[in-house]
Amino acid sequence: QKVDSASVVPGLLSIFHEQELTETIHDTNGHGYLATFVGKNGRLVVLRVHSHGLVTIDLQCHEDDNIAQLDNLLNALENKLKVLLNGNITRIKRLPALVRGAKVDRYWPTADGRLVEYDVDEVVYEEDSAYQNIKILHSQQYGNILVLDGDVNLAESDLAYTQAITGNGRENYAGKEVLILGGGDGGILAELVKQKPKMVTMVEIDQKVIDGCKMYMRRTCGNTLDTLRGDCYQILIEDCVPLLKKYVQEGRTFDYVINDLTAIPISTAPEEDSMWEFLRLILDLSVRVLHPKGKYFTQGNSVNLKEALSLYEEQLGKLSCPVDFQKEVVCVPSYLEQWVFYTAWKK
Repeated sequence: QKVDSASVVPGLLSIFHEQELTETIHDTNGHGYLATFVGKNGRLVVLRVHSHGLVTIDLQCHEDDNIAQLDNLLNALENKLKVLLNGNITRIKRLPALVRGAKVDRYWPTADGRLVEYDVDEVVYEEDSAYQNIKILHSQQYGNILVLDGDVNLAESDLAYTQAITGNGRENYAGKEVLILGGGDGGILAELVKQKPKMVTMVEIDQKVIDGCKMYMRRTCGNTLDTLRGDCYQILIEDCVPLLKKYVQEGRTFDYVINDLTAIPISTAPEEDSMWEFLRLILDLSVRVLHPKGKYFTQGNSVNLKEALSLYEEQLGKLSCPVDFQKEVVCVPSYLEQWVFYTAWKK
């Protein structure tokens, strides 16, 4: 319902004045009421009364401010609003404080654009490589979290991701040849070597991702990243595209190709987005090095990005080698959203 600022604002002003906050009224050109209140201690309050009925109060303060005093101020404003509006309130809600400029950034967006606050308390590793910014953050809930260019990639809690991108226990990797594209956190490699494959070849372009993960993602990678070659695996530090093209020319095939390079682009203009071009190239080359009875595994993206997922499925239908596919939705703990995974195989 509409709110008359003339009846609401005077009742709130007395509370602001008690806190020795100086008022400045701003011209909204007829779009409700807007005022800012500044205190001697650096507090800033923004009061906005929208003509359609929404009343917002934003309080900014320094981290050393008196929290109990601030709570009392917010409680007083909330109680006064209830009185002034005579109980005609659809909803009243106080949101947790956002911490700006903290030593450790705790806010990261989900794939579909929602803001998530993580309980991170330390940056345990940060490097800028030739390819990306690499951070590993410590979370009390999720263990250490690998973040690449501001995108949450994997936490030590995220075994569900690794299981989903390797078939969720439905595959037998014993004696098989496997190609992993990306996977620098070592999670996929660590799970596969337990099953005694014939050989796993992991192709990761960024040595600095491996350097960070072998020190700070041990719950994910175990000791597999300590050396670039083991009894049943080898890690190649190079761009996977030239290598895939070389394998195609040689007629080399794998029982499994696991693409852990990147999520499906959020952009829904595949003809204009270079990431979609890259994705199509990797898809096509991966299927061409796949054994006739082999399987291709990859992540998709958030289940909420329906248009982008549909476009990806269209790309699967346009490959030079026809494929069938199925998808599975899995909850990855640190993503705080449902994630889609794909399995494809030659027709």
